[in-house]
Amino acid sequence: MATATAPGLPEIESARERLAGVARVTPVFSSETLSRLAGRPVRLKAENLQRTGSFKIRGAYTKLSGLEPERRAAGIVAASAGNHGQAVAWAARELGARARIFMPQDSPMAKVDATRNYGAEVELTGPAFEETLETALGYVEETGAAFVHPYEDTLVMSGQGTIGLELAEQVEELETVVVPIGGGGLASGISLALRAVRPGLRLVGVQAAGTRPGGSGFTIADGIAVKEPGALTMGILGETLDDIVSVEDEQIAEAIVMLAERTKLVVEGAGAVSVAAILGGLAGGAGPVVALLSGGNIDASLMEQVMRRGLALSGRYLVLRTRVLDRPGELAKLLGLLAEERVNVVEVEHQREAAGVPVGYTGVELTLLSRNPTHCDELVAKLREWGYPVERLE
Repeated sequence: MATATAPGLPEIESARERLAGVARVTPVFSSETLSRLAGRPVRLKAENLQRTGSFKIRGAYTKLSGLEPERRAAGIVAASAGNHGQAVAWAARELGARARIFMPQDSPMAKVDATRNYGAEVELTGPAFEETLETALGYVEETGAAFVHPYEDTLVMSGQGTIGLELAEQVEELETVVVPIGGGGLASGISLALRAVRPGLRLVGVQAAGTRPGGSGFTIADGIAVKEPGALTMGILGETLDDIVSVEDEQIAEAIVMLAERTKLVVEGAGAVSVAAILGGLAGGAGPVVALLSGGNIDASLMEQVMRRGLALSGRYLVLRTRVLDRPGELAKLLGLLAEERVNVVEVEHQREAAGVPVGYTGVELTLLSRNPTHCDELVAKLREWGYPVERLE
């Protein structure tokens, strides 16, 4: 908000006292696989295991518990792409306040439903977050309800900054900390805390490339799908961060798959950008690094898409198009040859009227499980050796 100021260490320590027994002190995990791939020790601060599935509960509860009771009684309003709304709804319920959450029209249903389940009224508007924010502010002007800004708020930033205090105590050997940037409240709070208690660290912020100027405007990291950070938070980050980098959605998808497979942690797109930056060699430094996994609230349908795309990118899925003679037994013959090669066929689709398929043939699209990119190349070569034309789709 316009009256917000950057919190100092006393405000962040006060927030930590407010959150005692409310927010979880989330664990830090080491990952042998990620460390090997990155060529440096990698640790993961698992805020995806926080209450409501993301770090947002820290700022939301700090803000709401700091309001006078009569302000809370007038109702609580927030604008959110999902995680902030869930956190405000949860905190309002715990403190006995009514909450109305404005969310973009295309918000993941998992986040919309969770927000309603925490007791809040949800109004879908938008389509973009900026329009949602404008609608929420208009409602506040009409009703006098208390608005909880997702990032341009001193108390909210103080709550998020408690992650930095925890990290400083949990990890002794540490060179670099990598955090996501959407509106900038999380990165601001953490960087202010760490600059106060561990001033020598390298701090790097990560944005989704799709939301940056010149990007597509879309990203699977919906939790940080903000066109630009706030004026206050951007000013803070300009002073506290050593670097700001961006990652593409394909890198984010690969990081989500890697985290699910190797660490057994379910992480949403915004929560995976830090790992994507580290694996992409964008974080800088060479010593021990911590990636903040900011949230785990990923929609099930998006998770399925991401897992398939991530597996394809890493050479674990092979999707191809070929053709067989349009007569009984020909498809079974092809599948039998693949079975002899110990290939698991995930999906088969007939395309009899597909463009470019000669008369007397039927098109076939196959999704195969493979071991790695080399195995994909070997399978394509084997199919051609058997006399099947092949077009790789992924």
